[in-house]
Amino acid sequence: MITSINYKDVNGMVEYLRDVPFNVTLERLYDAATLYEGFNPDADNMAQSYDGRVYEHYMAKGKHSEDVNESLARTLHDHRVQVALNKFLKAHNMISFVGVMGGHATLRTDDAFRNIVMLSKRLTEEGFYMLSGGGPGAMEATHLGAWLAGRTAQEVDDAFAILEVAPSFKDKGWLVSAYQVMRKYPQDKYISLGIPTWLYGHEPTTPFATHIAKFFNNSIREDVILTLAYGGIIYTQGSAGTMQEVFQDAVQNHYLSLGLSSPMIFMGTEFWTKEMPVYTLLEDMMRTGKYKNLLLKLTDEPDVIVDTLQAFHRQNAHPILL
Repeated sequence: MITSINYKDVNGMVEYLRDVPFNVTLERLYDAATLYEGFNPDADNMAQSYDGRVYEHYMAKGKHSEDVNESLARTLHDHRVQVALNKFLKAHNMISFVGVMGGHATLRTDDAFRNIVMLSKRLTEEGFYMLSGGGPGAMEATHLGAWLAGRTAQEVDDAFAILEVAPSFKDKGWLVSAYQVMRKYPQDKYISLGIPTWLYGHEPTTPFATHIAKFFNNSIREDVILTLAYGGIIYTQGSAGTMQEVFQDAVQNHYLSLGLSSPMIFMGTEFWTKEMPVYTLLEDMMRTGKYKNLLLKLTDEPDVIVDTLQAFHRQNAHPILL
């Protein structure tokens, strides 16, 4: 029970909230313009952007700060992001959101990167909304595909040529080349949702996501990504983080936590049965009854993925209300 209020502490807290480099009264989701406000592509000064300044502050205060003012500021920010996210989602049919999970280390020059881009482009053109963790690698490929929806094969190849000068997010020019593609091929017709976190702030957020819900709290962010992909999740090659997401999603579908089970599509037969035999394990657990309700699909064919998602969408076409 609070028996007294120290107004000096309250006033200090208010001043702290005013001084932090991030917006604790956020009204709408971020986009490239707001998250990278202050970034000059010609100077490649990402550290001077809003995102860069927030990350610098975040690291200086500590990823798990014990300062009550800082904890309150981050909590208020993440609350406002969630409120803005809910407003955004209410304007769209949730069954149309399809997630893509995969490694952040996937290079722009990898075949896997191109495959994700082309699949995401096609799904966006089919009316789906692409969703990812909003970072580099497979995540960037997801949003790049959505950004290039409606473009010709020649334009897509040209975009790849621009991006391939900086294959990794660790390479100088990674963000600059993304902006070059966006400037050359602007679009405002298609949307995609990225959900990154400052916990992994060393991995830059892809500007190709038209709507960005960036959180401080990664546990909330992880849950949000898996929860919102009502239309299904496509698993591409990844490592520990992707494995965590597979089993977290499996539990959610097993218990029908959201009222339905969404497709779990594993893209890459060799990878998911030999190199990382997760699909084989899930299939066996389904056979023995340890898992139930999982809608599993293993394939190398984009047509199969599209057909699977479209069939699920038709069967669950009613709007999902938050």
